[in-house]
Amino acid sequence: MRAIVTGQVGMDKKAYLEGVAQFAGGQGESLALYNVGDMMYSEARDVREGRILDLPLSRLNSLRRAAFKDIIADSREQENVIVNTHGTFRWRHGLFSAFDFDQIEKLKPDMFICLVDNIEVVHDRLHADHDIDATLKDCMVWREEEILATELMSQAIPGSKFYIVSRGRFSDTTRTMFRLVCRDQMRKVYPSFPMSHVVDMPDVMAEIDQFRDALAEHCVTFDPGDVDEKLLLDRALEAVKEGKDFFDHKPLQLGGVDKGAEPIKMRTREVLDIAGDIDGQIYMRDFKLIDQADMIVSYVPELEGTDGKIIPGLSSGVERELQHAWEHAKEVYVVWKPSKNPSPFITETATKVFTSVDEALQHFEQAGMFGETNLFGH
Repeated sequence: MRAIVTGQVGMDKKAYLEGVAQFAGGQGESLALYNVGDMMYSEARDVREGRILDLPLSRLNSLRRAAFKDIIADSREQENVIVNTHGTFRWRHGLFSAFDFDQIEKLKPDMFICLVDNIEVVHDRLHADHDIDATLKDCMVWREEEILATELMSQAIPGSKFYIVSRGRFSDTTRTMFRLVCRDQMRKVYPSFPMSHVVDMPDVMAEIDQFRDALAEHCVTFDPGDVDEKLLLDRALEAVKEGKDFFDHKPLQLGGVDKGAEPIKMRTREVLDIAGDIDGQIYMRDFKLIDQADMIVSYVPELEGTDGKIIPGLSSGVERELQHAWEHAKEVYVVWKPSKNPSPFITETATKVFTSVDEALQHFEQAGMFGETNLFGH
């Protein structure tokens, strides 16, 4: 397969995609990686590292076209290809495109993938690598522009697919990226589960993490928890209550731990300014992740209510995700843990309801959904 991978400035896509290529090698697959930015710098030896975007647009376009010309020629005989580039740039020149349709057509990509990450992490990387003054709001806007431009590129190439993939907060998504490019026939799943209102329930969180791990082991998963900016907003609201203009923030890493990462100093007011963007982009992104999946599998835990009664851990977000998936003709599966039976609003919009993760996995395996091929022809 041939993939064009985009992502806003500050994503550090090169290091991530090199990890994907190394993972592919470990699986016995050849995956050719072309970094357009590196190739442009090779053509412009007079330009200092980190300054290429400051060039006049005419020269920038010429350098990019030269790089793509070499990629098109060199990649003809390659079975699996990733081209690391951008859909747009918003720099000192304003907003401008980072591609030419005639060259994209000649490359004949099978898929377009926009890589995303927590916005505070992108913002931190951007200012560490570039001499630029950009706000969190700027970074949120750039991410939306990059997603839209990448999707439009895909729509212009008949037969190509568009995906949004996270770098990964919960899991190592290099495997996800590898599977998309080199194991495209694998089943694609959106794992659905309550998030914000169970974050202080470690036993429930452990159940949910086991559920996510089990699906990721057998399928390509588009995990909504891999980008979690709600935690950033919650900490900003706590800082307001404490009268703090700044607060230290550690984004959760693999398995819900911080992996010893240094905290990022955040300006409270700046985070509050993007509260609407965080909510809006979560709403948009999660529905797009469902749309690009073959099926949704929702985990509904059993919780203890404030009055001590046992209740289903069914959040409004999970309900909307299930309804959206059903209305868009996706396969809808629910793992229902509560002893109380699910309502008709669950059973009538679900392909099948299970009582445990093991029961669900056994059904999926028997139906041929695991591995490189499945019964549904995806």
